[in-house]
Amino acid sequence: MRKELQKGEPIVKEKLYYKDAYIQSFTSKILKQNEDANGTYVVLEETAFYPTGGGQPHDTGTLNDIEVTNVEEVDREIRHYITQQINGSDVNGQLNWKRRFDHMQQHTGQHILSAAFAEKFGILTNAFHLGRDTATIDLETPELPMETALGAEELANEIVFANRPITIRWIDEAEAKTLPLRKEPTVKENIRVVIVEDFDYNGCGGTHPNYTGEVGPIKILGWERHKGNIRLEFACGWRTLRIMHEKQTVLKDAVRLLNSKESDLPNKLEQILTSQKEMDKALRDANDKLLAYEANELLEKAASLPSGKLVAAVFTDRSMQDLAKLSVALTQDSEAIALLVAQTGDNIQCVCASGKAVEKNMNEALKSALPLIEGKGGGNPLSARGGGKAVVSAEAFLEKLIAGVSE
Repeated sequence: MRKELQKGEPIVKEKLYYKDAYIQSFTSKILKQNEDANGTYVVLEETAFYPTGGGQPHDTGTLNDIEVTNVEEVDREIRHYITQQINGSDVNGQLNWKRRFDHMQQHTGQHILSAAFAEKFGILTNAFHLGRDTATIDLETPELPMETALGAEELANEIVFANRPITIRWIDEAEAKTLPLRKEPTVKENIRVVIVEDFDYNGCGGTHPNYTGEVGPIKILGWERHKGNIRLEFACGWRTLRIMHEKQTVLKDAVRLLNSKESDLPNKLEQILTSQKEMDKALRDANDKLLAYEANELLEKAASLPSGKLVAAVFTDRSMQDLAKLSVALTQDSEAIALLVAQTGDNIQCVCASGKAVEKNMNEALKSALPLIEGKGGGNPLSARGGGKAVVSAEAFLEKLIAGVSE
């Protein structure tokens, strides 16, 4: 079914989300049903579905029990993208209220937090992003001391707990100049201003609750440098409670696993990390000694070549790092040639190395053998490494390497 607007018909009679942000269900008529690159969509006479814009994501819900997956304003049309066409012209719309109210909390919380940074510290916000789990603002400052962040967070929550009224006014350019707007309006008429009583005046096209108390607690989660500014992550309302619950669960698990008080966790973790570093170093030292011992054993069994002493060995599940360390230990002997091959699953890796007195070119020897395993690699005359597929056995590949240094 395809319905088109007649010439002169209004695109939408009323944006119900501006009339009342709390409307969760409504009835309307289809003005147009069509498809574009994003799928099947309908345009309604009036709608409570908010389209993506101003940093706020679109609403979701249903029209006649058909899922609305996206809402966008395109060519002055509010397009409701649906999973299948709608029969008839009358529709019953139902919003996903949990999603809408969450967006109202986060968006209004951003207004309050940005105003707190501006009011208390003169730090302005130049960008806002409302994500699925958290939201971010970009603050026009290269640094953000902890005490500044905590001061802004405290002021923002004071405004929330004061439960101040939030009102909407439509004004023109002349009236806009009489208000302490945080940013210059981008339009000259039909300017929509969101006002937090005696605190913030902000031009905005988003949806907001009637009182700051509905925003719920505002919590700063962290920040980082971003393009010369500070990108600050935060959450509001139900998101804050969910995140705090998740963090509390992690904290309780850490207390149980470490058998420690919450207040002692930092010291306990520092002790564990220090111990781990010491243990890692001890293991590396022990491994190096074992590799040196292994190298001496291999050198004792080395075969004699006109070009030097040949140490050729195949290993299973040996790391490239171990092969490289072993080759270094072996080639402390200036006449040694080390051809070390390791097979791990369907892959073969190898290191070819020589002492300084050896005239054979290890890079050439490696590259002459790599086609046998469809491999890649390289290096220099004294040391080269590579790998490929185990299309032949590791022993067969080693034989090819040996032939390359024996010629």
